[in-house]
Formats: sequence, C-alpha cells, structure tokens
Amino acid sequence: MTLIQEAMGAGARIHLCCKEAAISLRTYRRWVKNGEIIADKRPDAIHPKPANKLSDEEIEQILEVCHRPEYVNLPPSQIVPRLADLGVYIASESSFYRVLKQHGEQHHRGRSRERRQVRHELTTHQASGPKELWSWDITYLPSRVRGQFFYLYMIIDVFSRKIVGYEVYEQETGPYAAKLIERTAFAEQICQTQGHLILHQDNGAPMKSYTFRAKLEDLGIISSYSRPRVSDDNPYIESLFRTVKYSQFWPSRGFESLTQAREWVKHFVNWYNDEHRHSKIGFITPHQKHCGESDKLMKNRTEVYQAARSKNPFRWSRNIRAWESSQTVYLNPERKNLGEVKTAA
Repeated sequence: MTLIQEAMGAGARIHLCCKEAAISLRTYRRWVKNGEIIADKRPDAIHPKPANKLSDEEIEQILEVCHRPEYVNLPPSQIVPRLADLGVYIASESSFYRVLKQHGEQHHRGRSRERRQVRHELTTHQASGPKELWSWDITYLPSRVRGQFFYLYMIIDVFSRKIVGYEVYEQETGPYAAKLIERTAFAEQICQTQGHLILHQDNGAPMKSYTFRAKLEDLGIISSYSRPRVSDDNPYIESLFRTVKYSQFWPSRGFESLTQAREWVKHFVNWYNDEHRHSKIGFITPHQKHCGESDKLMKNRTEVYQAARSKNPFRWSRNIRAWESSQTVYLNPERKNLGEVKTAA
C-alpha cells in the first residue's frame, strides 16, 4: 500500500498501480480508508456456523453406516434409498458423498472401475510425391425416392489432389471397398513390395471390416485412422466431397437411378482431374500435379511474367507473382508446425 501511494503521489494512476502490485482496485480501497492503511479483517473474522452443517455425531454415523457389511460395496445413491425404506434419515445423498470424500473413502466400490478419458494421439503424415498418401471416405448421393440413397466411394491422392479411385454402389459395405482399393492399386501400379503407401480413413464400418483390412494387407498398404469422434482428422476427402456437392452440375433433385449417378460421377471426376485448376496446388489440374508437370508449368508461367515485366516495367511496382506449387503436403500436422505449413485441403 505504501508503494502504491508513493507512485500515486508521483502522478501514476491508481488502477495501473494496483495492476503492477497484482491486486484489484477493490482490494486497495478495502485496505486504505481515508488515506490510512488498515488491517484486513477477513482472516480473523468470526464466521457464523451454518445451520445445516452436519454435527460430528452425524458424520460418524454416516461413516459407520457405509462401513456396514450390507452397505460396504454400495454407493451413497444406493444406501440413502435403502435407509429411507427402513424409516431412517441421516443426511442427503450429496452429504454422504462429501463426507466419504473428506475421509478419503470416495472411490469406486465393488468391481466397477473409474471412468478414464483415453487420449488418442494425433495421426500426422506427410507426402512429397504421388502414391505416398491416400485418403478416402464414403458419402451419400440422394435419389429421387425419399429415404433412398446411393453411396459414393472415393479415393484421393493427398499430394496431387487427384481422384485415383471412385465408384457408386447401392450399399455401404467392406467387400465393395475392398474391390475399389484393389482396382485402384492396380491402376496406379502400386507394388506390394513398396510398403510406403498410407491410406488414411475414418472409423466407419467398411473401413474397419475384416475383408477390407485383409485386402490392404495383401496389397502392402499401410492403414491410418482418424481419432474417434474427431470430424476434421480427414480434411482432404471431406473438402473434395464439398466440391462434389457444390458443383454447378450437381442435380438438385437427386439422381433417378444408379446408372445416372455413376455417369454423373464419371463426368465430374474427368472434369476435376483434367480441367479443374486446384487453388491449393498452384492452380494446375490434379492430373498435371500427379504426373510431375507442375515444375515445368510454374517455370513457364514465371517466364511469361518476366517477359511481360521486361516489356513494360512501369506497370510493375513490385516483384512478379511467385508461381509455385507445394512440394510437401501434410495431413494433420502437429501444432508446432502449423505456422510453417498450410494444411487446408
């Protein structure tokens, strides 16, 4: 209080002085009355005894009841009603819990175990080229019949954003997923001896089915799963599904048949892979990125801009646009790397 008053005498503001002394303005005004420092009376204050406080005899009675053989393995939620059936009331259920906790006896009784919060480690992957990291999932395609859906299975290469495998079925099953991953692996020439392709997925029933997992093992593909009940651990395929359903060609009334749905998805995949300039890979097509043409395209664009700047330098107040495409892509990077990499799909 003396230091604060000296600072105030030198022209400092009271609230800044209290902040520097790590006390509140209200505390200062309680300790200083009419310019005089008075003692804080709260530590020595005599507080009235609560009228509803349990007596020592009642506390001993609660412990004695909980130690009886017929109640020793029961929680207070079971003990209090049983006592009421016998016409006995000692204290409320919450008071039973509080007394047991104060005496170190609040624990799980019998064979029950304390609930544990299991923390699943974040699955982090990175890819510096195609055929290193894939992501896949299944989404609904609406039909013209209310309540009926078709199921779009889709696999994306995280590095190039290319759709490497897709199919539309009437059911969501593990065997269908196994057929798709086998056909995609053969089309992409995934050799079993490579052993470095990672397939990331969520925890759906088809992903965890024995048929699908056995097929991944036969193909030499490493499984990777999202954390349970974490919706954004598989962002690349979720972003792709949003592109699918917000496409300008999307049939707002739904698909008439399975054949129409398959034809529509086929046209979308051709457009997405071969015509769509993806913003996260330098505005080139996923097919161009997948085939290793990105460096050549970026170099050509840079030369075009350099030539334009040389032709008319007065129109350029800064450097030319930096045409580049990412060389390394991260899936769910650790937080310490969030400032170093771009993780958006």
